[in-house]
Amino acid sequence: MATTYLCLGQSAPTAATATTLYTVPSGTSAVVSAINVCNTSGSTDTIRIAIRPAGASLTASQYIAYGVTIASGAFLTINSGITMATTDVITVYSTNGTSSFSAFGSQVS
Repeated sequence: MATTYLCLGQSAPTAATATTLYTVPSGTSAVVSAINVCNTSGSTDTIRIAIRPAGASLTASQYIAYGVTIASGAFLTINSGITMATTDVITVYSTNGTSSFSAFGSQVS
């Protein structure tokens, strides 16, 4: 089994649109060591982050962050060691479309 450490995904979603940040490739698993969120605007933004097992439809039970306020120019880091299986998806959302998201971790194939 080979482990690869990398930036798993980056996204700056359109306002009020649930967007895929990362999907675990078929035949691999992943550990997400950190998710960083940065508000790049001059106004406050509100964000959401969900983990969707096997790409399931988005439901309330999948959120690891919901309605979190990010001040102008501020950032948030979630360090949690999220384990993900093949086809699991990280979905992100920015109310104003002014926050960017990055996920870092490892993939095992």
